[in-house]
Amino acid sequence: MERRTLVCCLVFLCFLIPLTAADWNILNQKTQNGLKISLKNYCESWRMNVELHNIINFQVVPEECTEYIAKYVKSTQYKVDSERTTEECLVYLSTSCNLKKDGKDAWIFDIDDTLLSTIPFYKNNLGKKINVTALEEWMSKGKAPALDYSLRLFNDIKSRGIQIILVSGRREHLRSATIDNLVNVGYHGWTSLILRIQVSSEKTFN
Repeated sequence: MERRTLVCCLVFLCFLIPLTAADWNILNQKTQNGLKISLKNYCESWRMNVELHNIINFQVVPEECTEYIAKYVKSTQYKVDSERTTEECLVYLSTSCNLKKDGKDAWIFDIDDTLLSTIPFYKNNLGKKINVTALEEWMSKGKAPALDYSLRLFNDIKSRGIQIILVSGRREHLRSATIDNLVNVGYHGWTSLILRIQVSSEKTFN
């Protein structure tokens, strides 16, 4: 799968970001070109770089941006961004993706904050250090809701006869809960699921 396809489909990872320096002061911040940075500028730039995966290995949402991020994920802008990303994926499929239609075409989706939303877990944890044990316990309950536009994209891709491969940083012990969660919210017909540590595949789920 070309890089552009993967980038188009890595959606909604917008509120899981790293620590900022404790002495960060908005009044002292400037770009390399000398432009003064407002708090809104800073948080918007930070959010964008998380979505581009330039910021990784986060532990906590920066305290200065928790209110901004909380508003964004509940906003019309979030929905518009989600819809536009889906539309761009479909444009790519229709105009630039050279499908062979030989049964070997495949599309790769991440799971968390691409197909399933972790907002229910994080909405009460903004500004708190990520507790992996608590996060995995929440995942094991299989209650993560589907992201609406991602589900539409998933079904459109499936209708074109393209194999769908799911990959996730979730660990292998969450396989059963992850499968149940995906199927229960409408993700049917994917071909394989690859989780962290042990690589294995599942038969198509209908």
